[in-house]
Amino acid sequence: MKTKTLYDGPQKTFVVVFDPGEEVVEGLTRFAEENGIDGAEFSGIGALSDVELGFFEIDTKSYHRIPIDEQVEVVSFTGNFARKDGKAKLHPHIVVSKRDGTAHGGHLMTAHVRPTLEVVVTESPAYIRRRTDAATGLPLIDLSA
Repeated sequence: MKTKTLYDGPQKTFVVVFDPGEEVVEGLTRFAEENGIDGAEFSGIGALSDVELGFFEIDTKSYHRIPIDEQVEVVSFTGNFARKDGKAKLHPHIVVSKRDGTAHGGHLMTAHVRPTLEVVVTESPAYIRRRTDAATGLPLIDLSA
């Protein structure tokens, strides 16, 4: 993974370029920790060798996992970073397309890059915090923080 600061003002902007085989969620989380990011949004494009999507089942308060074990194009990749219990917390959503053009999307659980993934990260000028919501068990943005 290679990174570059594109703008170093009060609202920093970075580009993160993944190498083949790298795991996306782990890589972005590590990037946020290494750069002290307390809140940011991101978007990206590229391709993956495999991906596991998640669909949140409200009744069971757990993710139904949807594995896609084939090469896919990243049609849309967006989300945000916040802090939960002092650590970077990534909330990524993704839409991918298969060779036949069918699209599949959801919460990104895991994915491996092939051949590249290019992500632009824009830091928030204010901190974003998450707290666990009692009703769903999800780490939601805490607007009171």
